[in-house]
Amino acid sequence: MTEQVVVLGAGYAGAGAIPELENELSDAQITWISDTDYHLVLHESHRVIRDPSVREHVTIPVDEIKSPSTRFIEGEVTDLDTDDRVVTLADDTEVDYDYVLVALGSSTAYYGIPGLDEHSLTLKNLDDALGIHEAVKEAAREATRDEPAQVAIGGAGLSGIQSAGEVAEFRDKHNAPIEISLIEALPEIMPGQDPELQGAVKKRLLDADIEIMTDDPITEADEDAIHFDQGEPLEYDVFVWTGGITGRECLENANVEKEHNRIVAESTFQTDDERVFAIGDSAIVDQGESPAPPTAQAAWQAAELVGENIARASEGRPLKTWTFEDKGTLISIGDRAVAHNVQAMPINTFGWFGAETLKKAVAARWIKDVSSAKRAKRAWKYL
Repeated sequence: MTEQVVVLGAGYAGAGAIPELENELSDAQITWISDTDYHLVLHESHRVIRDPSVREHVTIPVDEIKSPSTRFIEGEVTDLDTDDRVVTLADDTEVDYDYVLVALGSSTAYYGIPGLDEHSLTLKNLDDALGIHEAVKEAAREATRDEPAQVAIGGAGLSGIQSAGEVAEFRDKHNAPIEISLIEALPEIMPGQDPELQGAVKKRLLDADIEIMTDDPITEADEDAIHFDQGEPLEYDVFVWTGGITGRECLENANVEKEHNRIVAESTFQTDDERVFAIGDSAIVDQGESPAPPTAQAAWQAAELVGENIARASEGRPLKTWTFEDKGTLISIGDRAVAHNVQAMPINTFGWFGAETLKKAVAARWIKDVSSAKRAKRAWKYL
């Protein structure tokens, strides 16, 4: 009987894994399930905050990624029954599997802070980016020079910093009366990163006239203001929260080991259920002292091996272990960028044209790999 292999999610992990699975599993029926019929180049989705037309260049239809033999189902996963090996969708469709690859990405973590979920916008998908654009545009329309619109962004990691940079570009492009605050509970932006990188990014944020508020956790949010542990409340017109991740709700009942609803996986991507594999933000993948980071480059690298390991599992062969290789950090602040610890580069941290070009090149390469060089070339000026 033909084995049924199901892939859940069309993010970096899912979209990257599909071609690899197709190469490795010529005799299996592969089914790809996602709640969108396109792959979103998520680490460039913040560009949509400035200009919604960018969406055409950061979304790739699934038909450009998969082969005709792979079945695609557009639908929201609501349950994963690992005992009966069934995936259930929102319309009650049930899909059986012999092996399943969970690559659903993550949900936003609110850490139990009152009002945060109800009063903040997030940046997890294309609709979120479009929603932030509309909210910023509306706030700017109603603002004046004497009473500028207040845009607050919570969380000074990659998503928060890049979102703040795009709001600043929107402000400057439209000469809009907008003030931007970037909020971080810990003492420094980009917590845990090299101080040299933190300093380079901080300089560019300040150059973009973005206020940086650190070392004071948010304790509550209401419809008008953000409240802090120590400082005065910050009134806002638009509040974007990018402060953390957790697993998807649809995985709650899956009978596999999880932490905060993210599936725990070995360095082979196999879970404590030998029929379930997990990569990307859905997973906590063992890498020794600490798990693989929930980043695009980690998902890309994992996707290159997971197809072979699922094939090996189905054939009863030993699985290969995966080691994440950090190839550096690239972060944009509007049209400017910072590169840090990039392999084969003689300078540890740099910006300006070199960093901007390198960041574009990485995104363009991904688009080329999952789609075509033609699409990557068209997207270049928008990245």
